[in-house]
Amino acid sequence: MLITPITNELFRVYKILVTGGNGQLGSEIKELSSSFTNDSFFFTDTSNLDITNHAVVAAFIKTNNIDVIVNCAAYTAVDKAESEPELADAINHLAVKNLAIIARERGAKLIHISTDYVFDGTGHKPYVETDTPNPQSVYGQTKLNGELAMQVINPANSMIIRTSWVYSNYGSNFVKSMLRMAETRDEISVVADQMGTPTNAADLATVILTILPQMNNEAVEVFHYSNGGVCSWYEFAEAIFKMKEINISVQPIPTNRNPTSAKRPKYSVLEGHKIKVFYGITLLDWKISLNRCLDKFK
Repeated sequence: MLITPITNELFRVYKILVTGGNGQLGSEIKELSSSFTNDSFFFTDTSNLDITNHAVVAAFIKTNNIDVIVNCAAYTAVDKAESEPELADAINHLAVKNLAIIARERGAKLIHISTDYVFDGTGHKPYVETDTPNPQSVYGQTKLNGELAMQVINPANSMIIRTSWVYSNYGSNFVKSMLRMAETRDEISVVADQMGTPTNAADLATVILTILPQMNNEAVEVFHYSNGGVCSWYEFAEAIFKMKEINISVQPIPTNRNPTSAKRPKYSVLEGHKIKVFYGITLLDWKISLNRCLDKFK
């Protein structure tokens, strides 16, 4: 189904709720929001809005006349989710269901962020939106459950954006972990047989705010977005240290040398052709975007 922008939507003033407002993506949207002076943004987290409570979130959205919901909130502790499945499901699934119901009732736009972990990673070519999900972890399953709930409720002007390997100047992420380890170690080992694409949260935030006024679809649409290119976690780490001119030995290891509670997909590259065609989005190469992010680090 082709999504055709409505011209007057481009000039509409929005009241935008951003859940997970203090996380990586929410913080990047907050940084960009100062350029959208006509729109009103509401950034929330668990301390001031419990999105797992339908009545609470419905009241907040009604009181503030919210007409756009960007759901960046997620339970992202992949390994911990294996021992906390109920909590992971409440945030990644039931909260999404709440937001979808409210969006449908109020006619609000809804953008929900999902993950490459909905796939099993057994393929060898980039996943397209119509490929069959087969999550291998509690985290991946709860994220898929959220997607499915949203698709069943099917609010108009809504979309799911799957992304991968997100990092930022904000929050906790792989880039920050590597830089922190380099402060106290001369050598580290990094998995070299899991392939994907790093995604700068700043780029994803820009994409969300670019797409938002153009959304005009009758049913939930699924899109894939990441930066361009492919690498392993080992290659990602190598690039970080090279760009920051940090002298450290990085040793490539197989997945079985780094046991984790949750199984990771071996190959989770996302094909971004659809979002490029529908919205003219450019997929910036991951190394270029990483360099831009690292320039912001001291």
